[in-house]
Amino acid sequence: MILSLSLPPPLPLKPTRTHHHRFLLSPPPSYFSDLRSSRSLHPLRRDGFHLLLSAPPRVSGNGAQSFPIDHSKDAPQPSFFEFITSERVKVVSMLGLALSLCNADRVVMSVAIVPLSAAHGWSRSFSGVVQSSFLWGYLMSPIVGGALVDYYGGKVVMAWGVALWSLATFLTPWAAQTSLWALLAMRVLLGIAEGVALPSMNNMISRWFPQTERSRAVGIAMAGFNLGSAIGLVLSPIIMSKTGLFGPFVIFGLSGFLWVLVWLSATSSTPSRHPQISKYELEYILGKSLKQVMPPTVKQLERTGAIPPFKLLLSKLPTWAIISANAMHSWGYFVILSWMPIYFNTIFRVDLRQAAWFSAVPWAMMAILGYAAGAWSDMLIQRGSSVTFTRKVMQSIGFVGPAIALLGLNSATNPSVASAWLTAAVGLSSFSHAGFLVNLQEIAPQYAGVIHGMSNTAGTIAAIIGTIGAGFFVERMEKSDSNMIKY
Repeated sequence: MILSLSLPPPLPLKPTRTHHHRFLLSPPPSYFSDLRSSRSLHPLRRDGFHLLLSAPPRVSGNGAQSFPIDHSKDAPQPSFFEFITSERVKVVSMLGLALSLCNADRVVMSVAIVPLSAAHGWSRSFSGVVQSSFLWGYLMSPIVGGALVDYYGGKVVMAWGVALWSLATFLTPWAAQTSLWALLAMRVLLGIAEGVALPSMNNMISRWFPQTERSRAVGIAMAGFNLGSAIGLVLSPIIMSKTGLFGPFVIFGLSGFLWVLVWLSATSSTPSRHPQISKYELEYILGKSLKQVMPPTVKQLERTGAIPPFKLLLSKLPTWAIISANAMHSWGYFVILSWMPIYFNTIFRVDLRQAAWFSAVPWAMMAILGYAAGAWSDMLIQRGSSVTFTRKVMQSIGFVGPAIALLGLNSATNPSVASAWLTAAVGLSSFSHAGFLVNLQEIAPQYAGVIHGMSNTAGTIAAIIGTIGAGFFVERMEKSDSNMIKY
């Protein structure tokens, strides 16, 4: 028999290790004896914080306990139609739209930097500094933002993030016309606000999707993220030609404010709080999720004054594997994102609008392959492959594939060939979303936001170095070309 128990705030927890490289926190044995003696059975709480017990908790050699897995018969998998029309897909679609706006707001400067540099006489290296100012803010917020996500939930933090980065985008025209420092301040604010986007996305997906669907969910959300790059790169030159240099900033900023209004009115932080979710979908999500080994929630812990156990988290190799993977992924991602239009303009002498089209194709491919990688991952897990093996396969493709493609880029002799190699590199890198990005929710689910924040910080440092370094490299290359022409 499976009992639904409403837990009081837990006692101090001890670390314990479970399968699939998951290290969790579990309460001392006395906690369960006290809980059973109370015999207080309650229906499922509306905030979704509850625990299913089907057997006595297992005790490890050091006295720590882990929660049992319910071995009752699995619920049937929903059909494709049921999946795409479910409330959880509507939630992840809204997340994908938010991430699309996130990247569109970010990438507008990659297009606008060309006329801005010409108008202000900025060198290529200084243009790299201006573009990297976004990353200065992005460096500040992930850890704090991740902790806020773990405490307040992804819905609230994502709403604040979108509102603030939309404000920064909307005010960029005013800042650019006021002073360089005002422009840099708006870019820093944009980075601070966008630093909470991915931790919020991970938090919402971990609450709304069982493990067998999370790779697909991340694929949908990250498809929006990558399509945002394509949309920003394609639409920005068109909007600029119709409304002026700063038109895209105003339009994308206003779109973000509209998104916040819809998000707050149409979504909930957990499935059990959603007013329109069906009984079947709620039981499916909670039933599948709670069959996994899960501890008391972090929100309950933090209400007792506990802070994230950074020492414990950083003592685990899986944490460092995710941090290093994020750093390497971000290095290549941000260099390509920031400099691809300038690459086509500088190397192949194509105009800004053509450069934007060549630059947009790789991000569209990344969106497509990202979802395909997620669907493939879920299929492997459903067919019996271990979660660890699946994540390693996806991450290997996400690193080895782009490395080979970027080596091939050196042989490109025209913009079409270069775009093909970059499309392969950027598209294959999306397999990392089904690797380290999903794994964040699995190694320590109650601290996924904090771990995401730490890994994003490492990734941002790598991105700053790569973005500024690319600017100096391009400037030296242009000087070398001009010297060759002169002599």
